[in-house]
Amino acid sequence: MVPLTVDGRAAGALAAFADQESAVVVRAAEEVARWVSVQLELVDLDRARSSVIEAEIRALRAQISPHFVYNSLASIASFVRTDPERARELLLEFADFTRYSFRRGGDFTTLAEELRSIEQYLELARARFGRRLEVTLRIAPEVLPVTLPFLCLQPLVENALKHGLEESVDRGRITITAEDEGTEARVVIEDDGVGMDPHRLRDLLRGRGGPSAGIGLSNVDMRLRQVYGDGHGLVIETGVGAGTKITVRLPKFHPGSAR
Repeated sequence: MVPLTVDGRAAGALAAFADQESAVVVRAAEEVARWVSVQLELVDLDRARSSVIEAEIRALRAQISPHFVYNSLASIASFVRTDPERARELLLEFADFTRYSFRRGGDFTTLAEELRSIEQYLELARARFGRRLEVTLRIAPEVLPVTLPFLCLQPLVENALKHGLEESVDRGRITITAEDEGTEARVVIEDDGVGMDPHRLRDLLRGRGGPSAGIGLSNVDMRLRQVYGDGHGLVIETGVGAGTKITVRLPKFHPGSAR
C-alpha cells in the first residue's frame, strides 16, 4: 500500500497485489503512486485555474454592466415616443448583447461571436452619441473562427469609447482591425480620444485606479497572459491627447482554447 498525496495531504492509496513480496513490485508501486499523485495535483491546479477565470469573468461583468445597461436603456427610452421602430430594433440589439455577455458555460468564444457582440454594443452607443461616434471595422474573414477568451475584446472597445468620446466634447473615432498574420490573428482597437498618461496606464494594468478609470484592462490582460503566456498580454500605446491603440495577438491554434 502506497499513499497518494496532493499538496502534502493524503488523497488516497495505491494497492499493489502479487503472488509474493518483491522489491521490484514495491519500487513499481512507489513510482506509479508518485505519477498518480502528480496527475492529481495537476487536476487540482486545473480546477483552481478554472475557478479563478470564472471569478474574473464574473467580476468583469459586474464591473462593466451597470454603466452599459443604464446608458442603453436611457437611449432606448428616448426613442419610444419619437421613433418606436428604432426603439424596438435597439431593444432587440440590447437583448442579444446581454444574452451573449451573461451566458453561462464556456471560457472561450470565437472572434466572429465577440465581434458580433461588439457591433451590437456600438449600435447601442450610436443611439446615444449619434453622429459624434464614427466607427470603422476592417476584419479579415479568415480570422473569424479563431478562438479567444470570452469577453476579451468588448471591454477594450468600451474603454476606447469612454476615453475616446465620453471624455471629449468633439467627435470620436474608433477603429477595429483584425488581420491574419500566419500563426496568429492580430486585433487592434484604436481611438483618437484624450489618451492617458503612461504612469496612469501602468497603474490600471496593475488593477489600481478604480473600475471607472480603466474598464477591464487589467482583467483582460491577466486572462490573456494566463491562457497564452506573458508574451501575449495587452500592448497599449497611448499618451495625453494622443489617443489609445491596443493590440491583441491571438494564436490561431492553441491547446486548451477550444470552445
